[in-house]
Amino acid sequence: MRHIGTYAEANEYLTATIGETVSRRTSYKLDRMAALLRQLGNPHHDYPSIHVGGTSGKGSTVTMLASALAASGRVTGMHTKPHLHSMTERAVINGVPISAQRFADLLNDMMPALDATAARYGRATYYETLLALALTYFSRERVDVAVVEVGLGGRLDGTNVLLPAVAAITSIGYDHTEVLGDTLEAIAYEKAGIAKSGVPLVVAAVPAAARAVIERHANEVGARFVSVDDCVRAVWENGAAPGTVRLRATTPRATYAFEFPLLGLFQRRNATTAVAVLEQLPDALRPQPRDVAEGFARLSVPGRMERLTGHPTMIFDIAHNAEKAQALVDSLHEAFPGRRVHYVVAIGENKDARGIIAAFAQTPCTFTFTSFATQGRIAIPPQRLATIAESLGTWGRAIGEAAEALHVARRMAALDDVIVVTGSTFVVAELRQWYLPSAVV
Repeated sequence: MRHIGTYAEANEYLTATIGETVSRRTSYKLDRMAALLRQLGNPHHDYPSIHVGGTSGKGSTVTMLASALAASGRVTGMHTKPHLHSMTERAVINGVPISAQRFADLLNDMMPALDATAARYGRATYYETLLALALTYFSRERVDVAVVEVGLGGRLDGTNVLLPAVAAITSIGYDHTEVLGDTLEAIAYEKAGIAKSGVPLVVAAVPAAARAVIERHANEVGARFVSVDDCVRAVWENGAAPGTVRLRATTPRATYAFEFPLLGLFQRRNATTAVAVLEQLPDALRPQPRDVAEGFARLSVPGRMERLTGHPTMIFDIAHNAEKAQALVDSLHEAFPGRRVHYVVAIGENKDARGIIAAFAQTPCTFTFTSFATQGRIAIPPQRLATIAESLGTWGRAIGEAAEALHVARRMAALDDVIVVTGSTFVVAELRQWYLPSAVV
C-alpha cells in the first residue's frame, strides 16, 4: 500500500489518476463512488447537505450558500470544482481550505479504502478521490452542513450519492455535449437526475423545453419542483459603494436586503437562486435574513467576473462555454459601457470555441489567443483559435505563452480600456497566479 506523507506526494498520486475512467469492471453508474464511500464509513451521511447542479453558475451559487450559512454560525463545508490553484480548494470549511499537510494525511488515511475499492471496481478517478476526501474531511470536522457542487451532469455524477436537504439547478445550456447530449432536452434530463423523492428541487430560469423535462422528472421521482421566478421577487438598484448593487428579495417567508459586491448580471441571478434555496431549508438550518445579508456582503469568487482596479481595469472570468461567454459579454456591457475590451483567451480542446469567440466578438474588442500548461489537459492551439475568429469576421493574434499574451494585451490597451483574461479555467488560473502571486494560497 502506498504511503502519502506530503502534499507533493499527494499531488503526484492524484495527478496520475487524471486519465482514469470508469473501469470495465463496473457499469457506468455510481457503483465505484458508492463503494469507496462505504469503505470510508459513508461520511456523507454524517451531516445534511445542499446539492447544486447546472451548466453555469453552480460554483458561484454554492459559494453564496456557504457564505450565508457560515455567517449564521453554522460550521459549513463547501466542495466545488474545478479548483483554481490548489486541490485544497475542493475541501473548504467556513471559507478556509484544508491545509496542505492535512490534505496529505487524510489522503494517506484513505489509501486502504482506495485500494479495496480498486480491487473490485478499478482505481477511483481524480475527481472521485477528491470528492471522497472532501466528504470525509467534513465528517471528521463535524460540519453542521455541506454545500456540494455537481461535477458533470448530475444523474451519473459522483456527487449524486448524496441525499440532500435541498437540490438546485442553476441553468441549462450547451456544454459537455459529448457526454450529456447535444439537445437542451437531453442535457436537462442529465441535470434533472439529482432530483430525489421528498427533496425540494429549486430551478432557476431555464429554456421552456428544458424546464418541461426537469419538471416532468421531478414529478416522476417525487421531488417538489420550486421555480425561482415563482417564489422570489427581486429588485436591484445601485449600491452605496461604487461598482456594487443592492438587492431586495421578497419571498413568501421573508424579505432580504443586502449590498452585493460581485460584478455580473449572472451573479445576480445566482444570488436570487441562492435565496430560493435557503428558503427551502428546514428551520434548524435556515439562516435569518440578517445572516444572509452579512454572508453575501463579504462574498468573493476568484476567477468569476473578478475585477482588479487599476488602469487599465483587469477582469478574470472563467467562460468555457458559449452560455458563460454570453453572460460575460452582457456583464461587460453593463459594467463598462462603451469601453474597448482586450480578450486574452485560451480554450480547452473539447469546448465550443466557435460559440465562445462569436459571443466575445459582439463587443468592440481585440483578441490575443494563447494556451495553458496544465498536466493532463489540452488547449486548442492558439493559431486555430485565430483561424476560427477570422472565419467569424474578426481577427486575433496567436501567442503560445500565456504570460507573454497578457503582456501584449496590456501594451495594446489604453488606460480606459478593459483587459479580460477568460476562456478555460486553466488559463485564468495560470495568469491569475502569475499576476497576483500573493493572492494564491
